[in-house]
Amino acid sequence: MAAAAAGVGFLLLCTLGYAVAHPKSTGQSLVRLVWCAVPLAAVVQFAVAVARTDPATRPRDGLDAAGLGPVRLSVLAAASTAISCTLGSGFALLLYKVLRGDVGGPLSGSARRLLDGQVHLPWGATLTLLGLLPALAAGACVLALHPRREAAAMTQQAAAEPLEGAEEAESAETPSDVPPAPPPVVPTPKPAYAGLPWGIAIIAVGLALEAYVGHGPAPDPNRLISLPGRTDGASPGVLGGWLLASLGLVLAGPGLTHWCGVLLAAGRPGAVRLLAGRILQDAATRIGRPLGVLCAVASGALAAAELYGAAWDSSGPRPFGPLTGLGAALVMACVTATAITAALDSRQNRTGTTAALQRLGIPASMLRGAAILRTGVLLAVLTPLTWAIAELVTLPMSR
Repeated sequence: MAAAAAGVGFLLLCTLGYAVAHPKSTGQSLVRLVWCAVPLAAVVQFAVAVARTDPATRPRDGLDAAGLGPVRLSVLAAASTAISCTLGSGFALLLYKVLRGDVGGPLSGSARRLLDGQVHLPWGATLTLLGLLPALAAGACVLALHPRREAAAMTQQAAAEPLEGAEEAESAETPSDVPPAPPPVVPTPKPAYAGLPWGIAIIAVGLALEAYVGHGPAPDPNRLISLPGRTDGASPGVLGGWLLASLGLVLAGPGLTHWCGVLLAAGRPGAVRLLAGRILQDAATRIGRPLGVLCAVASGALAAAELYGAAWDSSGPRPFGPLTGLGAALVMACVTATAITAALDSRQNRTGTTAALQRLGIPASMLRGAAILRTGVLLAVLTPLTWAIAELVTLPMSR
């Protein structure tokens, strides 16, 4: 977590250094700052996934009496996340100062020209940018871990069930004209595949928007962000279609995971196939959204590589610099780590079921085979889909 926060902090400091060194290039500085929102969002998502997986954030018996209910546990998790992000941001500031030559060290001044070390950074803007990630990560953790109304209603219903027999006995002994209170209504959770039609529709809208506005030559590698559709910079229609296609993949992730489980358990499945399919259907809500984000990022990376790969040769200018590579690697690492963390969280939630299966005599090899089968089916379905979306996104701009 601290390493990811350090990467985002370093990118924000590089953006601030460019803006201070080039006061007349307001548009380029703003575009750099906007692109920093992508790794920032990836790190915030990773922070929420880590906070959910942390066993210390789970409610336990007796903690309510000690004043550590679900709300306070979420606040403690947010505080821990903020501390980790602050440590990473502090390390990024130290490394940035060393590379610029402001602080002595073995690498002092080694990247002074790249990081615009000839100008001094304003401390107010520096602290504001570095404090952005801890604040956003802590707020996202509080919102994600705050107890929902559905969970509260289920808790009330579970607490009311042992009292039903006592209330019936008491009402039989002392008859009353007062009607009994209705039982609490527990909302039915939405199925995991509910967002699949919306995701498909949004992907179709994004691709249609790309096909409508994405006409033009290959992008100019001399510009920070230049896409077909306009000659003076980025096309809003192309960017909008790209973002819509990515959003559709994110929304369709849980539904795709669920139907992969349905496909596995279809027909007359054996024990391994049935177990793998049921587990996928049960874990679709937990792992589907991170897998959708991972597919969206991978699709965008493939599309960018194909689109910009035709824009320069080995002797010409390069659109991808070291800071662009750092940002892309940071985003890919964070979304991959988030998907792995979500899978570990789903495995942790199945601990009781796994123990029950082992008590029934299910061999560990069958459980490992089911895990390998689930992974293989997800790769077989999501990999071609990711490649197809990337090809369809770049097709109107490369023909």
